[in-house]
Amino acid sequence: MMRRPVTRRPVERSLLRCAGIHLFHVRQRCRGKTAEQAPLYAKIVLATLLAAALLTACGSNETPPASEIAATGELVLSMHGEGELRSAKPTPLSVPGRNWAPRQVEWMLPEGSLVKQGDLLARFRADEGKQQLDLALLDLQRNVLSRLAKESELLASQGRVDVDLAQVAVQLGIAQRYADADLSTLARNEVLDAIEDSKYLEERQDTLEWQRGQSATRGGAELAVLDAQRATFDLNARTRRDDLDALELRAPNDGVLLLTANWSGDKPMVGATLRAGQEFGNLPDTAAMEVQIDLPQIEAQGIKAGNTVELHPLGRPDQAFTSELGWVASAATVLDRESPVKYLSMRATVPADAIQKYGFVPGQRFAAKVILLREPDALSVANVAIEQQDGKHWVQVRNGRGFERREVELGVRGTARSQVVAGLKAGDEVLLSPGGVELPLKTGDDDATTTEDAAAAEESTP
Repeated sequence: MMRRPVTRRPVERSLLRCAGIHLFHVRQRCRGKTAEQAPLYAKIVLATLLAAALLTACGSNETPPASEIAATGELVLSMHGEGELRSAKPTPLSVPGRNWAPRQVEWMLPEGSLVKQGDLLARFRADEGKQQLDLALLDLQRNVLSRLAKESELLASQGRVDVDLAQVAVQLGIAQRYADADLSTLARNEVLDAIEDSKYLEERQDTLEWQRGQSATRGGAELAVLDAQRATFDLNARTRRDDLDALELRAPNDGVLLLTANWSGDKPMVGATLRAGQEFGNLPDTAAMEVQIDLPQIEAQGIKAGNTVELHPLGRPDQAFTSELGWVASAATVLDRESPVKYLSMRATVPADAIQKYGFVPGQRFAAKVILLREPDALSVANVAIEQQDGKHWVQVRNGRGFERREVELGVRGTARSQVVAGLKAGDEVLLSPGGVELPLKTGDDDATTTEDAAAAEESTP
């Protein structure tokens, strides 16, 4: 016997789609019915589902306005964060050496080690420094050889000038003797030649004496240049030698070794390359310690020196104590180059009795609660209700069946609530959210409707 297909009409199909129900579900409910029962049963199911769809369509998606009643009472505005325990008077430790010379860590104590004054903290090696020292000594030897060669050259040049001067002096004496001779005893041409030779030799003698003076002056200048180069090479060699002698870092006083991380967050380790003068770590004075707290700039509004701070080590709320902010940074800074978020730094002193009682050590992490305001009887309002315009603050206050805009004066502001100084009184109803129509969430049911309807139609076909 052939089964009759379930009757479908466009209006019913549209209503079923609005209700999120497909004809395939109706077909499943009609399965197993006889040919006479199937149409009637299908109509009953459709009528029930259409009624549910109509009831659902009549519901409203609008959310009512949210508000709160202003009331006076104890008001505590605070901010939570974390900090690290550090010494208030740390002794800085720098990599030994000068002129930013490279160093490689050969051995070092682990961080947190207790050390005494004079203990060895780290040992370095400087292979590049040894090579540079050898080059400096080689330059010194070359300078010595260059000076010896220059002195020999100057002596030889002066010797040649002296020989020429001696020869010219002899020739000049002979020429002057013939120039003064009696013309009756010698030929006239010989006397004239002797006079000319005498003038030439006098000029040559003056020239050779000038050359000897210039040679001495020039030679002295060249030797001075070599001496200056030697002084430079000698200073370089002494510097390299001093760098090689400064390859050990020792503790200047008793304390706990704490290593300093660089900009990338890496701390010194064996095999790492450091530079002379770079900060290696510090030896904190455990008698005077403080907790440095870093809060995001967006949350650290209104914090100032003198605010109360409640502190305790992470995981140990039984070791809680109270202190005050003794220092607050003037501007927020970036702590990690991987994140552009800026943090405001602040410091709170740890009481000496708490250090002795609980045995705190530098490097511990502390949970911090900064108290911005603690008033036994104050009025406050949620920050979501506050509007700011032209440097003024406004809230929406109930007036009859609606809300009116009212200016308020705020005091201390927290992350969630703010103190109201004027403009609002206890019992006023303040608007938090105006409400409105909720936007429906887009799903993939509409895309699958056509496919399921097609499958239902195929199964309904005899």
